[in-house]
Amino acid sequence: MHTTFRVLAAPPLLLFSCLALPACGSSSAGPAGAAGATGSAGGPAGAGSANTAGAAGAGDSSQLVGSFQIKLTAAANPGTGTTNIVGKIYDGPTPGSTIWDKPQVDGACTLTTPRIPFCNTACTGSSVCVENDTCLAYPTAHGAGTVTVSGVQTADGQRSFTMSPIANNYQPTAALSYPPFSEGDKITISAAGEYFPAFSLTSTGIAPLVLSSSELALKSGQALDLTWIKSAPGISTIHVKLDISHHGGSKGQIECDTNDSGSLSISGTLIGKLLALGVAGYPTVIVTRQAIGATTISTGRVELVVSSVVETGVTVDGLTSCTRDDDCQNGETCQTDSSCK
Repeated sequence: MHTTFRVLAAPPLLLFSCLALPACGSSSAGPAGAAGATGSAGGPAGAGSANTAGAAGAGDSSQLVGSFQIKLTAAANPGTGTTNIVGKIYDGPTPGSTIWDKPQVDGACTLTTPRIPFCNTACTGSSVCVENDTCLAYPTAHGAGTVTVSGVQTADGQRSFTMSPIANNYQPTAALSYPPFSEGDKITISAAGEYFPAFSLTSTGIAPLVLSSSELALKSGQALDLTWIKSAPGISTIHVKLDISHHGGSKGQIECDTNDSGSLSISGTLIGKLLALGVAGYPTVIVTRQAIGATTISTGRVELVVSSVVETGVTVDGLTSCTRDDDCQNGETCQTDSSCK
């Protein structure tokens, strides 16, 4: 049995694509490009600095039907990175094909395990099995007219610009600065109205997240301590997702929603139970700083999510991650779950 871990270049995860999917933190599946819930199996979808503005209808605010995501992604060189915006709105909530059960909650953190429901009669291509013998139809995306973004700076210094829907997807045509705002700045998205009536969303600028943790090692029964440069009070919250088996088909994960105070300790009890579920190659922890504003339209809740995401690898005793057989030693070979055995 190996007692050392060799850090190798992990295959990239499509984090931003994940943000454009429904209930990404809960690994729910839906139609490609669906607008995302930023909450998780361990917390409410609206966890964050939520502001409500410009309500345009009397829909159910508990049902997420769309989002505009402004995501900061740091680059290897300090002070550099990219800013991306995507948005999409549906005429109903997007059902998920995976149910995340919660066998244990410990403070701000929750251990969740996936369960795939089974339908005796197969669901059609326009629906998905969401519980045993229950199919739900996927919603349809529609436009809300021209959207004006204010408080986000473009590369040429403009602080306001518009986005028009293309196949009911919203993305800017102009290059954006990084970071495109200062911490605490007001950010507004205003939709002129089309299929959906006019509405507006307001959120808050955040500072790019900087982790100060290093050498993150998972050991059964031992707490995992995360630290980062904290934000100004009341600006943002922190979401953590620890998934150590995603390359082999997730067997479970730990998710935490906490204040942006600069530190979080995930209990040794939860770490031990997660390790017992199984591990695959390139385990990671994803830490997200976020500020969320929301409004309600006729079909449900629409969010404006401002986030900064950092993903970093964690080590596990006895695990060697790999992309090819040459990464392994002692006659072991690289398995389909990116681990040497």
